[in-house]
Amino acid sequence: MPHRSTTQPRRRVVITGLGAVTPCGNTAAETWAALVAGRSGIGRITRFDATGCTAQIAGEVKNFDPTRPLPAPLYPRGPGTEPLAQALTPKDLKKFGRFTHLGASAAVEAYADSGLDAHRAGIDPERLGANLGVGLGGLPEMEAMHDTWKAGGFRKISPFFIIQIAPNLLAGQVSVLLDLRGPNMSIASACATSGHALGEAAAAIARGEVDVMIAGGAESTVTPLAIGAFAQMRALSTRNDAPEKASRPYDKGRDGFVLGEGAVVLVLEELEHAKQRGARIYAELRGYGATADAYHLSSLAPGAEGSARSMQAALKRAGLAATEIDYVSAHATSTPGGDGEEAAAMANVFAENKSALHVSGVKSMTGHLLGGAGAMGVFSAVLAIRDGVVPPTINLENIDPACGDLGLNFTPNVAVKKTVRAALANSFGFGGTNASIVVSRV
Repeated sequence: MPHRSTTQPRRRVVITGLGAVTPCGNTAAETWAALVAGRSGIGRITRFDATGCTAQIAGEVKNFDPTRPLPAPLYPRGPGTEPLAQALTPKDLKKFGRFTHLGASAAVEAYADSGLDAHRAGIDPERLGANLGVGLGGLPEMEAMHDTWKAGGFRKISPFFIIQIAPNLLAGQVSVLLDLRGPNMSIASACATSGHALGEAAAAIARGEVDVMIAGGAESTVTPLAIGAFAQMRALSTRNDAPEKASRPYDKGRDGFVLGEGAVVLVLEELEHAKQRGARIYAELRGYGATADAYHLSSLAPGAEGSARSMQAALKRAGLAATEIDYVSAHATSTPGGDGEEAAAMANVFAENKSALHVSGVKSMTGHLLGGAGAMGVFSAVLAIRDGVVPPTINLENIDPACGDLGLNFTPNVAVKKTVRAALANSFGFGGTNASIVVSRV
């Protein structure tokens, strides 16, 4: 008898919901409007007194209230059950760390945006899951509780402390809020965290294990220790007198990245599942590449060869040629070394497409969201496809010759209207870890 393969065809994964809480806005719509307008969310640090530190600027989330009422109640456990009226209650604020405040708000926004709530009576909650990454976890709470213990002893330690700091508690709380009974996990891979979270969540859907995943990442580490430590590494910009000009990817005068906080979450869904309920589809998540440099803990490999392999793997998985990519949402942190290495890798991968390709670095406006950075890049790629507009790299006033000579268009300072059929988003992290995601029109 002829051999019959038991391998099932890979299911297609689409994006049906978006949520964001960033330095540029407290919703996905506000954030995207700021990015397209080239409006920076970076300013002087207000969360603590940064006097004496060489870096005194950050991308802080402003005027954020995770207890604000939702535009309309949600019923994730079905009609007639207890409604979800807000992402978190006032009591929850003490229970969870700030990264969970940010991440839960973005996740609930993405879920509401997806339209899934109207169909929950017919959806098995075991077919819904969450993969929400956090790079460092509850660092503000660790610092604060250490001070509390030092001043008052063991009895002053909060019983909620572990819940405040554990990275997976964001995914756990979102699963409770939205009744997600499928896979529930948190990835921590530095600045590639949410790129990996999205890629692995899509893979679970493609394998047929679930139909929907709430995926992305969050981070909130604008603290004395984090700012101080990155500053001691000489990784941060010290352009304290002009915060909005400090993050300047590819610019000759760049002097380091700007730390940001925030959360970006996407709803990933199996294509036929989305079609059957009449969902609005933003884009298809076509490919995912994950590689390691195996070179250095905090520097990209020469020519960013590991990053290049990540992009090539994502393109291969997507079944697309490099010439079919119209936009790259680059990692582009604004560090002297990293930008040039990534640019060299992009010039290599897209050698046949450089004249038609646009590249931009939205960290020029948001700062570096660490665990949320990968999802931020995918968010920008998805909306570039929807709206036919590529957000700019702001503060690119005098391009570094090492970048400019590569022949790439870094979309300086002003958004560009163009048809975007497919886009690629990069995120790379300490430890030499790389993630690339390809999204396209359906």
